[in-house]
Order: sequence, then C-alpha cells, then structure tokens
Amino acid sequence: MCKGLASLPTSCLERAKELKARLGSILQKPDWSLSCCKIGKNRATPEECLRWKESFEKLLTSKYGLCAFTAFLVSEFSEENIAFYFACEDYRGTKSAAKLPAKAQKIYDEFIGSEAPREVNIDHETRDITKANMQTPSPACFDQAQHKIYMLMAKDCYPRFLRSPAYRDLVRHAGAKQPRQEEKKA
Repeated sequence: MCKGLASLPTSCLERAKELKARLGSILQKPDWSLSCCKIGKNRATPEECLRWKESFEKLLTSKYGLCAFTAFLVSEFSEENIAFYFACEDYRGTKSAAKLPAKAQKIYDEFIGSEAPREVNIDHETRDITKANMQTPSPACFDQAQHKIYMLMAKDCYPRFLRSPAYRDLVRHAGAKQPRQEEKKA
C-alpha cells in the first residue's frame, strides 16, 4: 500500500473500496442518461437541451434537465447535493412554524450531521453555523449550507454535466422521432 494511504483511517479505506465497487456497477449500466429524460411519452426537445447550457438555473427549472442532471449526479455518487438543495427549498416553503423544528431536524440528520447517511460536502464553519441555527429553526436556517451546495453544483457538477457523453447523447437523441402512440381502443 502506498505511504499516503497507510496513514488514512480504516473507515476511509473501507469507504473508498465501497465507492469503487459502486462505481464499477454504475459504469456497467447501459445508457442511463437517455432513459431518464423520457417522461411519459414526451422527451426534451433539442432546443430545450441546448437551453440548459445557458445557465444552471435553466437546467434546474426544466423537468427533463433536472432529471438528466440528477441521473448524472447519481452516476458520480453526489446525488445528495440535489436532494439537499430541494429539501431546503421545500423546508423554506413550510407555512406552519410548528412544523419547522421537526423538518429541520430531519434535514440536519439526513444531510448535515456527522453521521448523516447522505452527508453533503460543506466546510466546517458552515456546518457549525447550520448547527447553531438548529437551536431556533427558522425558514432561513439552512440558507448558507444550501448556497454552498448550489455553488458547488453550479461551478463543479454542472460544467462536468455539460461536457459529459450523457449530455451530448441527450442533445443528439432529443430530436429523434417520438415513438408512435398506440391507437385508441374503442
């Protein structure tokens, strides 16, 4: 084993092995990118796919774009980012102040806490601020963490998505002829 790896805790090495195994299985799956963007009998148009290149916001506001981007994040083992972003959006829209503490705790436990099963990659300072915000949950208690994750996706994941073979395939196949609908039965 290389000298650098030997100094890592065993839990990190086990996690790396687990991720390597998961990555291998994902890479074996054929054409995940094309199937995810067919919603019902419709699919994104070539124009819509090209609009996603204009901004990250345009990608997120397109149901096909969001679907394709989420599938891309799944393939990169970072789907927790988009899940956290939309969990925060839902949380911010909570009308009942009585529901905020329970919803905040659920988001914290799932994405922020040290033992979170879908822990997002935020810096220690943002984690501490978010933890402090949990003392008196408000609609804005996850704002800083959500902004960090949004910027991570916009500056890192989004450009990689646009350069990916999956995105190029989507653009190429978006204009393909729609499957014929079955005749209506009388």
